[in-house]
Amino acid sequence: MRILLDTHILLWWLKDDRRLSDAAVNIIGNTANDIFMSTVNAWEIAIKKSLGRIQIDMDEFLESIKSSGISVLNITINHACQVSNLPDHHKDPFDRMLIAQSIVEPMRLLTHDDTLIQYGKHVLLA
Repeated sequence: MRILLDTHILLWWLKDDRRLSDAAVNIIGNTANDIFMSTVNAWEIAIKKSLGRIQIDMDEFLESIKSSGISVLNITINHACQVSNLPDHHKDPFDRMLIAQSIVEPMRLLTHDDTLIQYGKHVLLA
């Protein structure tokens, strides 16, 4: 299975945070799955850091990604255009881009945000 990580899931995985469900740990840790983060995740983290909403060392974050085995999915024009086709279930532009990427690629977005399940089969709640 191809899995795209929502930002909070990515951060919880990298920090070995207890908020990450056993189901999510099993999905991410399963070597049969291809695990991806998006440049959207890094963008969201950087913005939240600059606004003082999270404390994170971006250099350490980059090193953690490099050593994690998680693949990076860059934003393409197809991803950006897909956003215009999304129903208005969620207002967060970061989440909307992650949903668009999961549709275009295709893959499943692994999230803890139950609002996103309205987008159907492209979302995996854990």
